[in-house]
Amino acid sequence: MFLMESKWAALCVLAASLLAGCALTPNRAPVEDRNPAMKSAASTPAVAASGAASAPAADAGKLPPGAENAGKPGYYTVKTSDTLIKIGLENGQNPKDLAKWNNLENPNIIEVGQVLRVVPPGPESNAGTTRPVTTARIETRPLDAKPGAASAPVGTAPVATVGVSPPAAAPPPPAAAQRDGDDDVQWAWPASGNVIAPFDEGKVKGLVLGGKAGDPVLAAADGRVVYAGSGLRGYGNLIILKHNNTYLTAYAHNQALLVKEDQSVRRGQKIAEMGSTDADSVKLHFEIRKLGKPIDPAKLLPPR
Repeated sequence: MFLMESKWAALCVLAASLLAGCALTPNRAPVEDRNPAMKSAASTPAVAASGAASAPAADAGKLPPGAENAGKPGYYTVKTSDTLIKIGLENGQNPKDLAKWNNLENPNIIEVGQVLRVVPPGPESNAGTTRPVTTARIETRPLDAKPGAASAPVGTAPVATVGVSPPAAAPPPPAAAQRDGDDDVQWAWPASGNVIAPFDEGKVKGLVLGGKAGDPVLAAADGRVVYAGSGLRGYGNLIILKHNNTYLTAYAHNQALLVKEDQSVRRGQKIAEMGSTDADSVKLHFEIRKLGKPIDPAKLLPPR
């Protein structure tokens, strides 16, 4: 009995010591920082924020393309709602030529304030012709040659004499848009309908002719199609013909276009069918533009 009590007491002492050890030295799992980069980024939020804010500030002072040419003759500054088609029509130029002259990768993307060339680039200035370099040959004799004694030449040395260049020619001004003979255009009426609205530079920049849907629309003169589409607001399905360096004609609101860009057409050729696209009724809006400026077609069209 005494032996059992002794063993029980020993077990109690051992259990107590184990519990005390656990309380003093707890067994904790190790902690590993698996994403030090996140910790580093979190510790520097101000740097990231300041970097993001500095980008717009750097772009704020950037000038639109071509801004150095603003105000110069032969250049145009893009305004709100402008398109390359509209700029071409108002300056008497082919939109494709404008895109080429201004190296536009996408002609559908221009920005307000951008400055575009609207006249053909002039020929490069000639750098004045220079006369060719000529050489004179000088005969040399030995130093001890006696006066009057015949002596074979020892050698000859070329001496360059450079011609004087004339002053460089001044750069030519922008090419004049109008050429001799541009006014010799044989005009014809573009449709057989009556005039329902006369020319009014402030409101109607051409003549409005009435008719029925599908009536033929005719080329008013020989020319080339520089635009055929519906990209100019207010004109619907539109055709623009270029007749020479001076004159363009425009035919708007068609229901069908029968020609394509870069196609040559003859006076009186059917190029479209009359319609009411982007209009309140069937009509043909017809413009003649001289150097981009709308003029009264009735002054050029033959009497009926």
